[in-house]
Amino acid sequence: MILQQRSMGERGLRKEIVMSQTATVSSKLSNTASTVGAIQSFAPLAGRLLIAPLFLLSGISKLSAPAATIGMIASSGLPLAPLGFAAAILVEVIGSIALIVGYRTRLVAAVMALFTLATALAFHANLADQNQFFHFFKNISIVGGLLQIVAFGAGRFSLDARTH
Repeated sequence: MILQQRSMGERGLRKEIVMSQTATVSSKLSNTASTVGAIQSFAPLAGRLLIAPLFLLSGISKLSAPAATIGMIASSGLPLAPLGFAAAILVEVIGSIALIVGYRTRLVAAVMALFTLATALAFHANLADQNQFFHFFKNISIVGGLLQIVAFGAGRFSLDARTH
């Protein structure tokens, strides 16, 4: 509240309480709080929906050419290429679907982060090659996004939120 004095001619001074400024400040704070609340509700969903398709499309691509994928894994020198193929499908397809719906989100994001870090190290470690350099740091950036999901969870719009 702001106390304001106004001259009232011969009647002297009269004190009035001016509430309009207080109401304006309160209204602005309320609008800011509701905006922050909306962002906190929708941002985790948006993040999950934006990061998951990268994995889903990659997994579907691998499923459409399993022999080529297994051959590529084997050519990189990794042992048990068929097992690596199966793990990649599990992480990329099943993991991305779980991420989209928000099921066991922190665990899924942690597994996907480890998988993404491993693929960066196994397939994109030749940093002298500009293309590999780009893909390596793209993967590292994706790991960062996944770790945000690990840290902050699935958010309000998820299956995880329904179980709590």
